[in-house]
Amino acid sequence: MRNLLSVIRGLGVAALVAMLMLVPQGALAATPATGATPTPAVTSAPVVIAQPIPAPAATRINHGDTAWMLMSTVLVLMMTIPGLALFYGGMVRDKNVLSTLAHSFATTCLVTLLWYIVAYSLAFTDGNAWIGGFGRLFLHGMGRSTVSDRSMAVPESVYMSFQMTFAIITPALISGAFAERIKFSAVLWFTGLWLIFVYCPIVHWIWSENGWLAKLGVLDFAGGTVVEVNSGVAGLVTALVVGRRVGFRREAMAPHNLVLTILGASLLWVGWFGFNAGSAVSAGGLAGMAMATTQIATAAAAMTWMFAEWSARGKPSVLGMASGAVAGAVAITPASGFVDPSGALVIGMAGGAGCFWAATYLKNLLGYDDSLDVFGVHGIGGFVGLLLTGVFAVKAIGGTAGALEGNVGQIGKQAIAIAAVAAFDAVMTYVILKVVDLAIGLRPSEEQEREGLDITQHGERAYSE
Repeated sequence: MRNLLSVIRGLGVAALVAMLMLVPQGALAATPATGATPTPAVTSAPVVIAQPIPAPAATRINHGDTAWMLMSTVLVLMMTIPGLALFYGGMVRDKNVLSTLAHSFATTCLVTLLWYIVAYSLAFTDGNAWIGGFGRLFLHGMGRSTVSDRSMAVPESVYMSFQMTFAIITPALISGAFAERIKFSAVLWFTGLWLIFVYCPIVHWIWSENGWLAKLGVLDFAGGTVVEVNSGVAGLVTALVVGRRVGFRREAMAPHNLVLTILGASLLWVGWFGFNAGSAVSAGGLAGMAMATTQIATAAAAMTWMFAEWSARGKPSVLGMASGAVAGAVAITPASGFVDPSGALVIGMAGGAGCFWAATYLKNLLGYDDSLDVFGVHGIGGFVGLLLTGVFAVKAIGGTAGALEGNVGQIGKQAIAIAAVAAFDAVMTYVILKVVDLAIGLRPSEEQEREGLDITQHGERAYSE
């Protein structure tokens, strides 16, 4: 095992050295002063670190848009720490709450560094239809006044940071599927590999001008494919590969602190305005519409889940209301900048109903242990939202008509995106998990799992006895 780890470390060092060797002479020099003419991209060689195409000379940084994007970045980061950490932490048993919080916190740190080193470049620079290049390796060439075709009138540094928060929360969401039964070291290895080999390509497919799904005309305003379907499918695969928790369906595994969960869900709700409205990359009318549709859909889904549970089980649970709100926010994510409030209402209700069914009936029917319903909420919610975007899209809002305005073919494009992302994600996630399992193992021993991951993985307890 030690020899295998040495080989892996050696390959990692060799890969980093190889990437650095691709940097042309002077590429790591200081960034030119503000106003200096950027170095033009080098396109003659097949492998080269080149600058992305600069924005038109007439582009100027808009301070209002920049202020909104700075705020949106803070809101989306808040969704992971502390929002998702508290939401997940309250739903596990008290012996695993620190471990669950650590997944979100450590993911924030690890993804931040990988995003700076290579992931942002692979996701958002020019490359081909499948993956970007190395034009922003170590954020080279990004000055304080640099803008790009994606950042529009906002500094690229702000846009990069905004997208970093999306990259942080997506693998953090996956951790809810294998909560209470995975080694912390395995979480770190899985997160790093998954970010590079799954998240970055899918982001490039849908949000880069060269991406094949973008060219197909798929509508995904704020991450229905990139974040929701991506995390949901990966969550299902990890739940299946890692296996069930010790004592699953034989021992009580009720949430230990629903106060933490409702606080986390509330922070997620508020942060989602940055997630969806911030994806307009401006402080204009499109951001306003995305904010309105997000609020309406989230509230509609929470009420739908609540009444469905009330009817089926006799009482409306607080956990159900919180889960429904998240389900509605998930479902409206791809549609938020393309639909009107009436479409948002229907999408929210459909998302709440669909996710309630998946989290309560489908999971029990199939018997998989998705600890915190990552697939049931994010996977199913993403499917529903993406398909209904193709139905309710309004040309006057997002520039593309949906089926209700005569563009029935848009539903087919949305379905292609779902199928492609789900298939690629499932296969790559499975491979990554098997590699990590072979290298260091995924699960602690049964004795360690019974004692709790807080003490066995971190040597600490959340609560004094």
